[in-house]
Amino acid sequence: MGDSPPQKHRILMVSDFYYPNFGGVENHVYYLSQCLLKLGHKVVVVTHAYGNRSGVRYMTGSLKVYYVPWRPFFNQSTFPTLYGILPIIRTILIRERITVVHGHQTFSTLCHDALLHARIMGYKVVFTDHSLHGFGDVGSIHMNKVMQFTLADVSQAICVSHTSKENTVLRSGLAPEKVFVIPNAVDTAMFKPALERPGGLEIVVVVISRLVYRKGADLLVEVIPEVCRLHPNVRFIIGGDGPKRVRLEEMREKHSLFDRVELLGAVPHAQVRSVLISGHIFLTCSLTEAFCMAILEAASCGLLTVSTRVGGVPEVLPDDMIVLAEPDPGDIVQAIQKAIYMLPEIDPQVMHNRMRELYNWRDVAKRTEIVYDRASKCPNQSLLESLSRYLSCGAWAGKLFSLVMILGFLFWHLLELWQPADDIEEVPDVIFSHICDEEMLQKS
Repeated sequence: MGDSPPQKHRILMVSDFYYPNFGGVENHVYYLSQCLLKLGHKVVVVTHAYGNRSGVRYMTGSLKVYYVPWRPFFNQSTFPTLYGILPIIRTILIRERITVVHGHQTFSTLCHDALLHARIMGYKVVFTDHSLHGFGDVGSIHMNKVMQFTLADVSQAICVSHTSKENTVLRSGLAPEKVFVIPNAVDTAMFKPALERPGGLEIVVVVISRLVYRKGADLLVEVIPEVCRLHPNVRFIIGGDGPKRVRLEEMREKHSLFDRVELLGAVPHAQVRSVLISGHIFLTCSLTEAFCMAILEAASCGLLTVSTRVGGVPEVLPDDMIVLAEPDPGDIVQAIQKAIYMLPEIDPQVMHNRMRELYNWRDVAKRTEIVYDRASKCPNQSLLESLSRYLSCGAWAGKLFSLVMILGFLFWHLLELWQPADDIEEVPDVIFSHICDEEMLQKS
């Protein structure tokens, strides 16, 4: 007998971080959703409202997006309501006939709320962690406890690097066999090298990053003047905005580097390539990274990367495509010098072709399919069976988590009495005719 056809899933992607906001999580959700659609799955995205963007919208490939009328509270995340979002999530799950709920990012309160309610209603849930977190400060301790609560009854989890997997397992107490490692990818059709490499004796170092402490903006302030002193032909282009921009402006003024350090401010994602192809070296000084998609985009454009050796960064590129340094100004300066000497050996087009083979979203989607298949085979469990796992989260926290679940269970049944599931109309699947970018979605 022949193999049975692959199972098709109906997936609800949930995150506070989505278009029109730009970032690594936003791109990951968008590209993964597009490729899953091409593989024949139904995908729906739920995020919070952005300005006037509220209600239901359709994106490329008939990707349906629910912008629920919740406003961001802090750092693009909504205020945690526990039960406030339950009626909306329940209606969407029923209307779209969802089978798997996939939440993204630890900092997304909408994700945590949706996964909590989905498990109460018996849905299979998958969580993708895109970040690394510590264990010593108050904020990390709080987030780790929230993670332990959310993932206590999760079906499967995904991390973007092996370092991220170790971090997530330690923070949440998840069984390692439940956690898969699936890296990010890059749209190589969008991030292509320039037809001609920037010529002349000038060497341009490009930095595109949020100018915040975690991204190493303070290291940049110390590194740039020293590199400019040692190499008069080096110029810096810095894209990005944040609270540390003031320090960079002060550094530029203090060392009279106005003609050698260009501050672009926030760069829209559609213009990132045009900034990258104007340089030779891409520099990132992050203090913590689970993966760093910016490195993939730079390498796809043919830039040699200099990065701090933190988190999952050493797993991203082969040794001949990246120069690693400790998060120390002196070590970063030496790494930039090494990269300058390596530049004559770098062929941007060869680097781009290698990236096309190493990272593509179709491969990420196929590997995510396997996770969904595993999640769908997880046995259904009663509330009492689930409560035993929540009680194991701590002497006091376990009881609190169990109480939250019990109240959520009662609220769900109250909603079932007030508006039975049979009274909620299921929406037909609408597929719009469109021209897909085959080069983006079908690379293998």
